[in-house]
Amino acid sequence: MKNILTAEGITAKYQAENGEITAAEQIDIAIAEGEFVSIVGPSGCGKSTLLSIMAGMLTPSSGRVMIDGELVSGPNAKVGYMLQRDNLLEWRTIYKNVLLGLEIRHALTPENIEYAEGLLKTYGLYEFRDKYPSQLSGGMRQRAALIRTLAVKPEIFLLDEAFSALDYQTRLEVTDDIYSILRREGKTMVMVTHDIPESISMSDRVVVLSGRPAHVRSVHPIEFEKDHLTPLARRDDPHFNQYFSEIWKELRGNEA
Repeated sequence: MKNILTAEGITAKYQAENGEITAAEQIDIAIAEGEFVSIVGPSGCGKSTLLSIMAGMLTPSSGRVMIDGELVSGPNAKVGYMLQRDNLLEWRTIYKNVLLGLEIRHALTPENIEYAEGLLKTYGLYEFRDKYPSQLSGGMRQRAALIRTLAVKPEIFLLDEAFSALDYQTRLEVTDDIYSILRREGKTMVMVTHDIPESISMSDRVVVLSGRPAHVRSVHPIEFEKDHLTPLARRDDPHFNQYFSEIWKELRGNEA
């Protein structure tokens, strides 16, 4: 498979009160089309900064990001970005929230509206389309946020701690749910998370970053004997604990 997203020599610096700080240094990552890659690392190592650079929301101090061979110089229509909070607008119905991205892009065509309605039907929210976010569970809200992002038809999904605001049980259910949706839609995914089990349960590869200034410390291909396991099923696989131990030791080494 071809690489759809590449980060080449990414260095990120910013100015603080006590001088210039380097958040990331010479990071190289290549993401293949249809791949799910997680990025883990110590707190404050620049994971979210790296994701924002991939999204075109921040400009690197040096290096470049390429999507489909084109230089990223700002927000890109091929990229969907999901944050920790669902950011649903409480005064809009679920239906109106799902159409928000299309409104912003001036793309409320009959074809796109029909596609968005189809997503609501396929993923079990159509009967709740006239409800408001406050009337939905945390898991349903996150699913609505995902459908809103899918509605604009991005090729790449960037998830920045997208499930961390949920309680543990809901989080397990939602990761299974959203993983199956994104796989079914054939999307390429890059996820930043501090949760090692979450990264192993969802990913094809896990990239481990060092402490600040972050660089790529290692890359772990995640393979299980049975293909197409759900995230919950992966947690019960004998290889799961082995991957966890390897990544945990590297992160503990970072902290040391």
